[in-house]
Amino acid sequence: MQLQLQDLCKQYATKCAVNHVNVNLAPGIYGLLGANGAGKTTLMRMICGVLKPTSGRILLDGKTIEELGERYYSHLGYMPQDFGFYPDFTAREFMLYMAAVKGLDTKTAKERTEQLLHMVNLHEVANKKVKSYSGGMKQRLGIAQAELNHPSILILDEPTAGLDPKERVRFRNLISDFAKEKIVILSTHIVSDVSYIADYIFMMKNGQFLLDEPMETVTDGIKGKVWEFLADNREAAQYSRHFSVVNLHHENNLVRLRIVSDTAPAANAVTVEPSLEDLFLYHFGEDAQSERSDDDAD
Repeated sequence: MQLQLQDLCKQYATKCAVNHVNVNLAPGIYGLLGANGAGKTTLMRMICGVLKPTSGRILLDGKTIEELGERYYSHLGYMPQDFGFYPDFTAREFMLYMAAVKGLDTKTAKERTEQLLHMVNLHEVANKKVKSYSGGMKQRLGIAQAELNHPSILILDEPTAGLDPKERVRFRNLISDFAKEKIVILSTHIVSDVSYIADYIFMMKNGQFLLDEPMETVTDGIKGKVWEFLADNREAAQYSRHFSVVNLHHENNLVRLRIVSDTAPAANAVTVEPSLEDLFLYHFGEDAQSERSDDDAD
């Protein structure tokens, strides 16, 4: 199975939300990283057929989604960023309703509903109304409905936003369990959500892909550009104003700084092995600084 995005564009008046994206996807987990407004959600909505591209094509195994029609959508499972639940439905009622929307027969719908509610650990509260659920429970219900039709393409848009660290770990494990022999696209600006489970990383900025790399080699481009060193409090404040600081840690009366920079920020700075978070900060700078607070909880 191969999903191809060929010269894909989406234009809104003067803003180009997605700008000539070209990529071929085989089964695997793809982490789609970018700051808010990078074009991630627009790209995913086009893949799901919710938005029509201004130009370009989306193909599954060589056929456009227009040619495939309903056959294409039978391959899709989609969990949008703001999933619309019916609050007075129970989880079981909601799953059966979504199964009907997806065209599953009654017997299959019941079997899949029970199977998935067990998999996402909601079977014991399946008869409680969704409005009584926590954020994490709703997210687990969201991925369960996306899996109802055994999709071969699973699209997850910011699935862990707002979850506490424990729920995020549980959710990542669920994605790994569901991902076997599928194309899974996981969009997020929370770097740790993809660093553990992704096979490939796409980094998106201003509607374009900055990089498309396997996880094993994705940080190779910034080797020799991540530094650590000790400074006093006054110096640390100055470095924070002039450099992209990934982390700072107080040690006795000094501060250990981790900085991403093309050149050594201080005479006593030594290079260290780069991480995915370092790479994200290298490309997004101040945009990334304001969005890392969720990661800091891990």
